[in-house]
Amino acid sequence: MTTDSRTEPQLLDAARAWGAADPDPVTRAELAGLVEAAGTGDAAARAELADRFSGTLQFGTAGLRAAMGAGPMRMNRVVVLRAAAGLAAHVLAVQTPADATADAAAVASARRPRAVVGYDARHRSDVFARDTAAVFTAAGIETLLMPSALPTPVLAWAVRALGAEVGVMVTASHNPPADNGYKVYLGGRAVEPEARGCQIVAPQDRLIAERIAAVGPVGEIPRAREGWTVLPRSVEQDYLDAVVPAAPGAERSLRIVLTAMHGVGGRTTTEALRRAGLADVHPVPEQAEPDPDFPTVAFPNPEEPGALDLALAAARAEGADLVLANDPDADRVAVAVPVPGAGSTAGGSADQDWRMLRGDEVGALLGHAAAARWAGRAGAVFANSIVSSRLLGRIAAAAGIEHRETLTGFKWIARVPGLVYGYEEALGYCVAPEVVRDKDGISAAVAVAVLADELRAQGRTLLDVLDDLAVAHGLHATDQLSIRVADLARIPVMTAALRDDPPAALGGSEVVEVVDLAAPGTGLPPTEGLRLLTADGARVIVRPSGTEPKLKCYLEVVSPVVGRAGLPAALAEAQERLARIRAELESALGL
Repeated sequence: MTTDSRTEPQLLDAARAWGAADPDPVTRAELAGLVEAAGTGDAAARAELADRFSGTLQFGTAGLRAAMGAGPMRMNRVVVLRAAAGLAAHVLAVQTPADATADAAAVASARRPRAVVGYDARHRSDVFARDTAAVFTAAGIETLLMPSALPTPVLAWAVRALGAEVGVMVTASHNPPADNGYKVYLGGRAVEPEARGCQIVAPQDRLIAERIAAVGPVGEIPRAREGWTVLPRSVEQDYLDAVVPAAPGAERSLRIVLTAMHGVGGRTTTEALRRAGLADVHPVPEQAEPDPDFPTVAFPNPEEPGALDLALAAARAEGADLVLANDPDADRVAVAVPVPGAGSTAGGSADQDWRMLRGDEVGALLGHAAAARWAGRAGAVFANSIVSSRLLGRIAAAAGIEHRETLTGFKWIARVPGLVYGYEEALGYCVAPEVVRDKDGISAAVAVAVLADELRAQGRTLLDVLDDLAVAHGLHATDQLSIRVADLARIPVMTAALRDDPPAALGGSEVVEVVDLAAPGTGLPPTEGLRLLTADGARVIVRPSGTEPKLKCYLEVVSPVVGRAGLPAALAEAQERLARIRAELESALGL
């Protein structure tokens, strides 16, 4: 809990004033209970109030994301109404005249600014979305509200397709059930042409935050009772028409187990797969329908240990060829594949072993497939974040395709001019940037499944392609060290210690370069973090997490491979080097 210097009467007065202005009876009652308990000497209630009123939830490039509850440091209707009012003011202030490069819908009419608002199935998401629509409409913005809880990629597509100046998605993605969030896209006349449909970056986040801070009392924010348009249910099909056009006559035999992780992507992803001829799809029944409590997983993130247990059990039972797992808002996808041997049989069996692919592995597989389509094409660009594997750059170079590295996050990847494929290691892939300028776990799921089916028809697997890439470009092995802290002040202390006294060697190889990513001259916008390179090509990037109280370290080694017979030795060497680097990094950080 955060400490608070105010006296108890001051804290209780602040809480009572907040409750008096709160339009939500749920959070009003919650806050009243805390105030009453704190007033009778309950230390836990007092500490909870001090934490909730220790500041104001800050709007940044990730928008807003926090636990739900009453108070300015939580996600609630007061915070959302103020955010919507500030965002509306920003959009009205920054519009530029439509020009010949603008989206077709924007050029077609000289009109008031337009917004699209979407939401997932988390607790209060629909309420936050309607509040946003009410504020936008009252501010004079033409507002289009999604007809139901739908995946984030549908909203991201709609911003561009409908020529909207702003898009809001109410979602906390793969965060715990208690959280919610507010993700913002700009488009139309509110941003430069190459950034239309992308999430916000600096300085837009700062300018919007300033507008939010200038909003007056929440009770004085104008809110319309009606006047926004609820989009037809066909908007989901319109997205599918754009991103996965039906392939008449395509019949693919791949058997897929799909989990929606209790989120909103199950129906849309299943239909997308069907359109691509992949009809043999088996949803994980316990996780197929949206459920904001996420009852079968400790943490609704496909990357977390245990999150895919039900899907893998279903895959063994069904004799599946592939497991696909969307996160709750379906902008990411995890992939698991059967491992040869381990008692498996052709077509699968109950004792078949499975392996979840790393995000970098899926990124390389989709890059390999994209390279076959874009090889030698002038102007085509591949991109990935700096914390992702360098393998995509080597795949691109071999195909005569330009490659770019960006800061972490699709808000940067999606802005790359000429982008035809991009990814980040955290299970995010953009396979159709001309349609969705963001990561899209639905179209990526289709792309992976189609590739796996085509390989299966050749008697090959996704693992075979990864082996091919290792032989051609070296075995690129990655790992992470993630350090969760109770006190955020520890993160800059650890980073500064590493900057001031970096290790002389990592994994038995001399550290030949230490780059402060916050300094100018790196070729990227300044960001907090360090990059260390060794003489034998190992790379470590250390940076604070943008969404969690963590310091994250991304490790990569590259081991040469002499023919396919050399793969086992190269893998063993790479794993040994990663383990040594991880241990040495922990020591350097004082862990």
